[in-house]
Amino acid sequence: MLRSLLALSVIALLAVVLALAIGSVTISPSELWAVIQDQGSVLHQTLVWDLRLPRTLAAFATGGLLAVAGALMQVLLRNPLADPYVLGLSGGAAVGALLAMLGGMGALAISGSAFVGAMFATVLVFGLAHGTGSWTASRLLLTGVVVAAGWGAVITLMLALTPSYKLPGMLYWLMGDVSYARTPWPALVVLALAVIVIMPLARNLNVLARGSMQAAALGVSVRPLEWSIYLLASLLTATAVTTAGSIGFVGLIVPHMLRLVLGNDQRIILPASALAGGTLLVLADTLARTVIAPEQLPVGVITALLGVPTFLYLLHRSR
Repeated sequence: MLRSLLALSVIALLAVVLALAIGSVTISPSELWAVIQDQGSVLHQTLVWDLRLPRTLAAFATGGLLAVAGALMQVLLRNPLADPYVLGLSGGAAVGALLAMLGGMGALAISGSAFVGAMFATVLVFGLAHGTGSWTASRLLLTGVVVAAGWGAVITLMLALTPSYKLPGMLYWLMGDVSYARTPWPALVVLALAVIVIMPLARNLNVLARGSMQAAALGVSVRPLEWSIYLLASLLTATAVTTAGSIGFVGLIVPHMLRLVLGNDQRIILPASALAGGTLLVLADTLARTVIAPEQLPVGVITALLGVPTFLYLLHRSR
């Protein structure tokens, strides 16, 4: 367990260093070391401290949030193909963000509106799935799928009615773009706190993954645990979407691949998801910045291009 986490930590550190060094202006290892020691040129210091490091940390935090949320959703729904967006949270966040853009609000108001929209979608799905009685994983999943389809229709209508000069920014947000991140620190703090909070529950999550009846027979408080997982996964997803828009496949692919390699022990899957998800999005964002430099691609395009064939391979392998 510790060896795997240590290896993932080293890979994550190397990915961050690579992201700091590569871009429209390449910084050599010696120049990067000089910048770290506060001895580099003014240009390199500006590039690293003001531009690349905040964006890289935002990408790492967003990827880690999505991967951990995906791992929690897969346990909650007992479905290895569940992802953070399966319950319609990204749709609610997108509607909130697009409404703020239509109103001409600033970046901070757009992020706040996206977070409010995501949390509203959380309450809506939970309320509809619960109804007048209890809810099951299948009922929650079906409710989330229907609500997500409804959000998609609202988003399509908004785009159709939006003036053409506002469409590029709205489309970039919908595709996911780390350049919109104002500061990485709130997302990093939420990610660290989430891992700290969820780790003591990892043993119960291992039991819950085998089924709610078995978990209850072994003394696990199933319903409070499921509520906690749902709320925590929703908070993580809302924070990620608020930070960088809707970025797909990270929360689906990363936990699934880690289970194939490391097994299904949540004590290692959850922290490993945070590290691997962050590393994946840092590398994807670096590729998005450099593949057609000086122009940039939305990082959501890169994760989709990487995620689709990876998902098809995993699906074929698990057959």
